[in-house]
Amino acid sequence: MPTEHPTSPVRATLASIDRFCRAVFIAAGADEATCDGATRAMMHGTRLGIDSHGVRLLSHYVKGLIEGRINRQPKVTLASAFGAVGVLDADNGHGGLATFVAMDHAIELADRHGIGAVAIRNSSHFGPAGAYALQAARRGFIGFAFCNSDSFVRLHDGAMRFHGTNPIACAVPVQNDNPWLFDMATSAVPYNRVQLYRSLGKSLPAGTASDSRGYDTTDPDEADMLAPLGGEFGFKGAGLAGLAEILSAVLTGMNLSFDIAPMPGPDFSTPRGLGAFVLAMKPEAFLDRHRFDAAMTRYLETLRNSPARDDLNVMAPGDREWKVAEDREKMVSNSTLRQRNPLRRLPHVTLCNRRLIHRSPSLRRIDARDDRCYEWMNWSGHLANCAFEEKRAVEARCFRLLNRAAFTGRWRTKFVR
Repeated sequence: MPTEHPTSPVRATLASIDRFCRAVFIAAGADEATCDGATRAMMHGTRLGIDSHGVRLLSHYVKGLIEGRINRQPKVTLASAFGAVGVLDADNGHGGLATFVAMDHAIELADRHGIGAVAIRNSSHFGPAGAYALQAARRGFIGFAFCNSDSFVRLHDGAMRFHGTNPIACAVPVQNDNPWLFDMATSAVPYNRVQLYRSLGKSLPAGTASDSRGYDTTDPDEADMLAPLGGEFGFKGAGLAGLAEILSAVLTGMNLSFDIAPMPGPDFSTPRGLGAFVLAMKPEAFLDRHRFDAAMTRYLETLRNSPARDDLNVMAPGDREWKVAEDREKMVSNSTLRQRNPLRRLPHVTLCNRRLIHRSPSLRRIDARDDRCYEWMNWSGHLANCAFEEKRAVEARCFRLLNRAAFTGRWRTKFVR
């Protein structure tokens, strides 16, 4: 039944968003492992302020799960292993699940051999690369993650889309501190920056995007492709993109960037055949752990205390993200907390773990796991018209509603700072 929606922005806790995403994936037919991997990857982006790779991807992933691009119940297996090397077959499952599993294997190999490398085949979009590098650092290892993606970045002096944004991430453990966390695209800017400037009517910075002929443009409406990182020295960014391409596609036997189906579709029924690559290193295999920890601490202390230009400060990779995460995880007063879950603002809906219960006396209590689904959101991102559907309608309804909902950027949500 229609409900009057609040006009002020909704404050949502990270925990409530995490639960909501898992419930959506369950309703879309994904297994528990996929729900966990996909949600953890998105929440890494949302928690650390990498919102382009956060929960805004939810509707995109649901569409892929429903239409067949992503296997909802994959059999992720280690297809082969040789010494410190492994090859993981993701069975066309979600890239987050595949890459977390691959890093687990890489860490096990590194624990035995000092280094562990796992190539990933038959995967899909994996979101923020830093999530997987950080997984290793949290367990005391140095972690690397690479992937390629569909072509959208020209070569240096090139005039066609060639590489994807091809991210590279590395995370290093630091004693009594957050890990050193480096996560970058090899393009000058991400494409969502172009979209942002277009919506604001602002000119792009020079050297970040090109028109259809490969010439630099500052007009976001003319931007047809991205420039490689490095501006006039873009051969450096193009070379780094090539490194990610070789490890992720050539070494895995998967599609090169210019052979990958476009992420936005229109085909969402065919797996895209993506590859990825993760690496874990055990510091103790190279030197005494105490010396390693002491050197990392001294390196970062010297870096952060080094002279800066007026009114600026020097930060280590990851410092900005850790500050955002701290802000977004802050506790608020009980009165605010009661308003932070958008579900609480609606009189007919209660969310309990993965269950959505309709409190209307005309409907009995129904568990979303009982092969049922509900209408998740309307345009403003608030739950409404809480009507339960039979299982045969769950896929079409999840897609239709989520594809036009909050995580396409229309959810009027802000995090408590």
